Amino acid sequence: VQFVESGGGLVQPGGSLRLSCAASGLAFDQYGMRWFRQAPGKEREWVAHISVAGRGTQYVDSVKGRFIISRDNAKMTLDLQMNNLKPEDTAVYYCNTALPKNWGQGTQVTVSS
Repeated sequence: VQFVESGGGLVQPGGSLRLSCAASGLAFDQYGMRWFRQAPGKEREWVAHISVAGRGTQYVDSVKGRFIISRDNAKMTLDLQMNNLKPEDTAVYYCNTALPKNWGQGTQVTVSS
């Protein structure tokens, strides 16, 4: 099982980024998927969840109304559209199954002026 995250970068507060994750080595369309993040000095936390077919989504309160998770089962990809970014969103972002398997390298998101 492998996850490759991309799309991170440096953005000013209020800006947007779109993260992408390419999955391989698993039956992607059989798993609920999540985006997680880990900020410096903090534990990794999940921020967004999407159901197997993509019809159900959940978000941690701190990102509700700003982040949108989506998936393409045919392409085995998972995306996270992040809008109105805040400095507290600064973290390394990872994708994984809802019950995490192997972790990828993640992609760094830095929100700073």
